[in-house]
Amino acid sequence: MESAPDLTRYRPYWAHRFGTAPFLPMSRAEMDTLGWDSCDVIIISGDAYVDHPSFGMALIGRTLEAHGFRVGIIAQPDWHSAAAFGALGRPNLFFGVTAGNMDSMVNRYTAERRVRHDDAYTPGGAGGQRPDRSVIVYAQRAREAFRDVPLVIGGIEASLRRIAHYDYWSEKVRRSVLLDAKADLLVFGNAERQIVEIAHRLAAGEPISALTDVLGTAFTRRALPAGCIEIDSTHLEAPGPAAAPADPYAAEPAAPPPAPGGERVVRFMRRVKNADRERSVIRLPAFEAVAADPVLYAHASRILHLESNPGNARALVQRHQDLDVWLNPPPIPLTTAEMDWVYERPYARRPHPAYGAAPIPAYKMIRFSVSIQRGCFGGCTFCSITEHEGRIIQSRSEASVLREIETVRDSVPGFTGVISDLGGPTANMYRLACKSRAIESACRRPSCVYPGICPNLDTDHAPLVQLYRKARALPGIRKVLIASGVRYDLAVASPEYVKELVQHHTGGYLKIAPEALAEGPLSKMMKPGVGAYERFAALFERYSREAGKEQYLIPYFIAAHPGTRDVDMLELALWLKRHGFRADQVQAFLPGPMATATAMYHSGKNPLRRVTRDSEEVIVPKGLKVRRLHKAFLRYHDPQNWPLLREALRRMGRADLIGSARHQLVPAYQPPPGAARPPAGPRRLRTQHTGLPRTPRPRRRPVR
Repeated sequence: MESAPDLTRYRPYWAHRFGTAPFLPMSRAEMDTLGWDSCDVIIISGDAYVDHPSFGMALIGRTLEAHGFRVGIIAQPDWHSAAAFGALGRPNLFFGVTAGNMDSMVNRYTAERRVRHDDAYTPGGAGGQRPDRSVIVYAQRAREAFRDVPLVIGGIEASLRRIAHYDYWSEKVRRSVLLDAKADLLVFGNAERQIVEIAHRLAAGEPISALTDVLGTAFTRRALPAGCIEIDSTHLEAPGPAAAPADPYAAEPAAPPPAPGGERVVRFMRRVKNADRERSVIRLPAFEAVAADPVLYAHASRILHLESNPGNARALVQRHQDLDVWLNPPPIPLTTAEMDWVYERPYARRPHPAYGAAPIPAYKMIRFSVSIQRGCFGGCTFCSITEHEGRIIQSRSEASVLREIETVRDSVPGFTGVISDLGGPTANMYRLACKSRAIESACRRPSCVYPGICPNLDTDHAPLVQLYRKARALPGIRKVLIASGVRYDLAVASPEYVKELVQHHTGGYLKIAPEALAEGPLSKMMKPGVGAYERFAALFERYSREAGKEQYLIPYFIAAHPGTRDVDMLELALWLKRHGFRADQVQAFLPGPMATATAMYHSGKNPLRRVTRDSEEVIVPKGLKVRRLHKAFLRYHDPQNWPLLREALRRMGRADLIGSARHQLVPAYQPPPGAARPPAGPRRLRTQHTGLPRTPRPRRRPVR
């Protein structure tokens, strides 16, 4: 993998003489107090401004500030006119636009497309403070306010919409958000490296139109540059029948025949080692083609995911009418030293004083937590972490994490001695990596743990165990909890880690995510079988007993995921009843933009294997009725669901499961409306999956 300029070694911009702001300013009065006549960069966000490294605007703003730039914040502006977007004046370099820590459509609507009435990223938790498709609306208003100012869009909403993508809320394929927002540049993934380079180059006088070589960015152009080697993606995996291997990534497709007319065609290979790689670009089917043909959409999705490793990815280009949307390869991951530097900026670690005493629910959830790593190599098809953060784990040093815990202890109001979470997108991937940098740079597998744990993966949990022990030994720290999801198939390979987690870092309940039990949905999720869960559960029970603690696992499940049949949900409901689990809340699969599972949902094809006209068909539970039924199976104990379940059981030929016996699922009688529900028992659980990041942390679990 190629190296990148050290994020900390740029020469500071001249405005560094103004020093560090207590909070990045949100008004002209604050700018006057700081002695600023203008801002160099203004960040527009759909979230309230919380100066905490779990909030994207603070992370990017403080990173730019450390490079000497004056950064202002316009948080949750009134989008009905351009007035609010001119509140801080004209930025000297550019506007940075983001929807916030969450996709605005996921934030505003449920999986059933009902409007949510609350928003965890808004003071008081009030809903309706951001528009649908916030990036587009904010960008257009910023253009109205200052038409000539360069416009850079980023964050998870822009990142997951960087090419033509299926939009669940409108049920159609939409073009790249770069075009709809009329932006100059789109930044995808974790943005520190890109945004710092963009700021310094603009400050040096380069026009934004010249910034076409920044990794992790997308832009438009009318024609390919001279000397570029164009590869048609359909030459990489030409349409036609193909026998799928048992392991979808175990074998390469056959080489395509020579192109007619002698055009140059480069064979798609797992290990690309040729002098032309950096000059080559893969042309995906055009927007108009993927919008009209779901099979081509699935093909484009597969190619995009195979070209996602920063060590070997090539640029991608996709035509939208008369413009090409060009995607540079992903950014080079941050080193440990760079991660430490980013997370140890002088964050105030609280909401901006302008909000007064109004609570911000997302801040309340993470104010005593510490991020220790980024990225996830799990590759779950319904999850957006890989598309946004990448699959290469970026870890902080032990010393940096311990310093941040001490900062939380000493400076965050209301701290009681309990760190609420020490984690990331996954709790137990800290410092895990490929044993060989050469293999890592050449690999195109989307998962290091499916269909089994890769033998090249270092699964040593010892550094994480040591970090846990040192963290809880710090003076003033009573407890360190782990709230991030545990990858249990990795954990069972390290019983010492499971023992440490269960006996010292579990607060009575531990969340893990089997997601499903049947092979059909599991193979489409790229998740391990139930055997790994049962091995972890056995260790959990054993170590809990040894510690004399009564503790429970809380398994998460997804309803209506591609590949799921009615009988799969029935088997899951019987398993839940047999184990005494009763779900308080469940949520059906939500097809997030750009996810592999979304390509399955839209096309009915499986892009984990070569996509052809007659390749594997995927069962897709669509429509309100079937999605409601699959959710009802997860809440088999709710009397309101019994009529629907009885009807389904009769239709499935399983009327034998209707009755009051222990082995039966639902009773034959129906209590009158308003009757008291049966007690839940001691093992209630909450099951809530959206298919996108579900924590308020933008750089942790971006929604599973």
